[in-house]
Amino acid sequence: MTNETRYGVTRPSEDDIRKGDFSTPWDAPMVPPFPFRFRNVEVMTLYWRTDPEALAFLLPPPLRPTGDVACVHIYRMNDTDWLGPYSEANVMFGAELPGKASGAYSPYLVLSSDIGVAHGREVHGQPKKLGMPSIEMRGDLIVGRVERNGIDVLTATLPYKQKPVEAAALKPHFDFATNLNLKAVNHIDGRPAIRQLTSRRLAEVTVHEAWEGPCTVELRANAQLPVYRLPVVEPLRGFYWRADFTLVAGEIIHDYLESAP
Repeated sequence: MTNETRYGVTRPSEDDIRKGDFSTPWDAPMVPPFPFRFRNVEVMTLYWRTDPEALAFLLPPPLRPTGDVACVHIYRMNDTDWLGPYSEANVMFGAELPGKASGAYSPYLVLSSDIGVAHGREVHGQPKKLGMPSIEMRGDLIVGRVERNGIDVLTATLPYKQKPVEAAALKPHFDFATNLNLKAVNHIDGRPAIRQLTSRRLAEVTVHEAWEGPCTVELRANAQLPVYRLPVVEPLRGFYWRADFTLVAGEIIHDYLESAP
C-alpha cells in the first residue's frame, strides 16, 4: 500500500512508525529530530557552594558528585529550530560515572516551551517542568528569575558587563557541556520500559561574548521545584554570555534494567 498524502502531509507506514525521530501527532509532530540549532542564546550562569550531602542525596546511583558547587543556567532562547523563542533554566552540579562519563547532572529543569518539556523528557530523560525563567536588564544589573506556580523559586543578580572573559572561563568547576540525566519511562501497563542514565554533549558551540562578575543567588521553597534543597552556602562567580550551539543525539551510559541481577 502506498502512503496516502493529504493536506500536504503523508500518512506514515508501519515502517515509518518504527523509525527513529518519529513523533506524534504524526501529521503535526511535537518532538523535533536531531540535530537542531540554537542561535543567539543569552545565558546567565551562576555558581554557588552548597551542601555536599545534598548533592549526594539528589544523585541517582551509581553516579557520584565531583565537588560541592552547584550552578544554574538561565537561558533566553531567541531563535531555535522548531521551538522558536522561549526561556529555560537548568540547575546542575558536577557528577561522574567512574570510568564511563563525567559532566554535570541536572536534578531540576524548568522552561516555558511545551515542545522543550516533551523533548527533554521523552528523549534525554531530563526532569523538565513548565515554568517561566527570565533574564532582565535593570540598569547596571542583570536579573535572572525562575518562576513556577507564581513563586520566584530562584532569583539571581550579576553586574552588567564589567569584566570580559574567554569562553574557557565559563566552566571553572565542572564541564556542564556534557549533561547527565536519569531517564525513566513506563509501559502503559505500569511495567518499567526505560531506566537509564543518559549523556549528551552540545555541539558546534560558538561563544560570541562572555562577561564575569560577583553574583547573588536567592532560593525560595517550592515543593514542585525544590531547588532550595541545594542551599546557598556561599555565592561564587556569575557569567553572562551569548552563544550559538547545536543539540545532537547522545548516548546511554548505564542501563538499570540490563544490569539488574
